[in-house]
Amino acid sequence: MPELPEVETTKRGIQPYIENVEIRAIAIRQPSLRWPVSEELYTLAPSKVVSIERRAKYLFLNLINGHIIIHLGMSGSLRVVEKCCPVGKHDHIDFLMANEKIIRYNDPRRFGSILWTTDLKNHPLLSKLGPEPLENLFDGDYLFKQREGKKINIKQFIMDNKIVVGVGNIYANEALFLSGIHPKRPANKISLKRFKQLANNIKLVLSEAIKQGGTTLKDFVGGDGKPGYFQQQLNVYGRGGQACSHCKSTLKEVRIGQRSTVYCPNCQH
Repeated sequence: MPELPEVETTKRGIQPYIENVEIRAIAIRQPSLRWPVSEELYTLAPSKVVSIERRAKYLFLNLINGHIIIHLGMSGSLRVVEKCCPVGKHDHIDFLMANEKIIRYNDPRRFGSILWTTDLKNHPLLSKLGPEPLENLFDGDYLFKQREGKKINIKQFIMDNKIVVGVGNIYANEALFLSGIHPKRPANKISLKRFKQLANNIKLVLSEAIKQGGTTLKDFVGGDGKPGYFQQQLNVYGRGGQACSHCKSTLKEVRIGQRSTVYCPNCQH
């Protein structure tokens, strides 16, 4: 599913075509997504998009009187297309912009959501989210404090959105490998020094993935319809049974929290 780098890539891709541009109309062909499309969207246009932001894996289209919250779910994408572009089977929603472009929402599995709110701060989907991993508030000292009393393994710890947002499965695998930390190691058994390494590597992996336009494994494309290329730099994710890029040992693949987890038994402790 699209994770933080993919959502950030989407935001940057559509931003020039939607920010400070009026939505002339919204075409809703399929309102039944993870939750029903908010009723307000049917009467929202015309309305100007003042700005677009990302928080965790959510995108916000900020209007004068409220906010459209978009989550891409497991297979969703937002793309900029021309008005003449034919509508596909899974093209569920179009935002028709005043600049003659269409911001098209496509979602084969329909696990995404498009909602309306006038209060982002207290919205139930957003109110308990942890800090952004690329902001200064997130560092090794912060993680070390948060780990107190938590016996869960470190992989599930850094994937908890209440601890830090946006460290999805792909990037948790990669950051733990670079930090030499076994994914099953209890969070409360990790030293401050290693937490500092981990926080730095989370920032590094996510930043590099954003530069590469995200990771395309199956469905993801950015706002311009192009795939992401970070997959070419993956050290462990999706490479179970292959040789470790550092020591040539065989990478192991297990399930942790119902998620595929790949690690090197020689490099990670």
